[in-house]
This record gives sequence, C-alpha cells and structure tokens, in this order.
Amino acid sequence: MQITINEYNMQNLQAYSELKNKDFSNLINEALERYFIEEEKKLLEKNLANENAMTNLDFDEFWDEVEI
Repeated sequence: MQITINEYNMQNLQAYSELKNKDFSNLINEALERYFIEEEKKLLEKNLANENAMTNLDFDEFWDEVEI
C-alpha cells in the first residue's frame, strides 16, 4: 500500500508533530479515528432519516384502519 500526502497536509503534520510532541503515525491514526467516527455518525443519521421517511405517518393515520 502506498499513501501520498499533499504538501499542505505534510506541513501540518510536521508542525503538529512538533507542537504536540507526537510522531506522524500517531497523528495520522488519531485523525483517521476521528474521521471514521464522524463518517459512521453521518451514515447512521442518513439511515435514520431514510427510515423515518418510510414511516412518516402520524398517530391517527397509523391507527386509522386498525380495529381492536
């Protein structure tokens, strides 16, 4: 596997590596963990929105045809 990091990100990695006294690997792993958490949250919210779109009946509409 080969990973290419653009110049802007490389400069930030170097700066934050010195500032936080961490090596590149730790910074990249922390960033990826945060990225995956945010993406998972977005996917869950999207799935919930799609699920809600399928069940958008109000209380009366839902129970209208039900006989007890």
